[in-house]
Amino acid sequence: MGFQDQWRRWRNRMIASPRFQAFAADFPLTRPIARARSKALFDLIAGFTYSQTLAACLELGLFERLAEAPASLENLAKDLSFEPKKLERLLKAAVSLDLLERTSTGTYDLGIHGAALRGNPYIAGFIRHHALLYEDLLDPVGLVRGGHETALSRYWAYVGDGERTPASRRAVAEYTELMAASQKAVAREILALHDFSNASHVIDVGGSNGTFIAAAAARYPHLHFTLFDLPAVTEIAQESFEKHGISGRAQIAPGSFLTDPLPTGADVATLIRVLHDHDDDSALIILTGIRKTLPPKGRLILAEPLSGAPDSAPIADAYFGLYFAAMGQGKTRNADEIAQLGRKAGFTRISSPISRMPLITYVMVLEH
Repeated sequence: MGFQDQWRRWRNRMIASPRFQAFAADFPLTRPIARARSKALFDLIAGFTYSQTLAACLELGLFERLAEAPASLENLAKDLSFEPKKLERLLKAAVSLDLLERTSTGTYDLGIHGAALRGNPYIAGFIRHHALLYEDLLDPVGLVRGGHETALSRYWAYVGDGERTPASRRAVAEYTELMAASQKAVAREILALHDFSNASHVIDVGGSNGTFIAAAAARYPHLHFTLFDLPAVTEIAQESFEKHGISGRAQIAPGSFLTDPLPTGADVATLIRVLHDHDDDSALIILTGIRKTLPPKGRLILAEPLSGAPDSAPIADAYFGLYFAAMGQGKTRNADEIAQLGRKAGFTRISSPISRMPLITYVMVLEH
């Protein structure tokens, strides 16, 4: 056992000791640490109530109502058909989580997190979508163990053979819309982190409704694009390209990246929040297919949350880890694991991940 392992074992014995806990709470130098750790532990215990407070505020439309003007408890209760004392419980909870704030006159206004949600409306879609995940989380051990159908896997039309067999537009439309809403923030990050000015043609593999291509087309007027995704999804993308006036520069290539060869002609490929939806065998098929379609010195821009990254580990490993368990497939990976898959697929140069906003995405470049 190494020194760090021995230290960890000693630390854990001390932290578990009631005597040491009492000392840490009393001693002035350790008291702030003890308080912070106690709060962090309680946040783990009470986290589900925090998320349900947020869900309740969304369902009641509180953020939209208070974005118009601050309101008193009495007026909010009247508008929402609540008894004031009962609504006050929710409002107090929302204030404690910085979703709402009390004004100097005692009315309620948006808090810093409530205001941020107003600026990122796609998050509301995910929160409402989480009702399916919450249903699956009623039995967390059974969820992780797997082997049974879940609410989320029934919703996610691509699970299992969904990428190998045709899916209807109706089956994929809702999920595609949900993903596309958040894709705008991801697209901004990718375009801020990577320069496409020396590219001529980009293929977006698993490109959904074309949100990234639309953003890149606006930034780089010289670029041409191909979007490759399931036929039902590309129907939606074609309408998006027509809406953005880029149909002449963006072509559609329907198919499954698990069974069909990718079209040639692009010197850059993008793979945005796709790889982590798949287990290793499928991920290797995807990366190999991209490597084969790229010319010598072609490059793949890969963007997704990374496992184990200090700034985003709870998102990648706790949130996405259980989300993928409910979905029935998928895996969070760190940069080394992605690099290993990339080398197996035939990529020879792989850059370290970069990010401005780790909670949104990291970007890696894999070169042929």
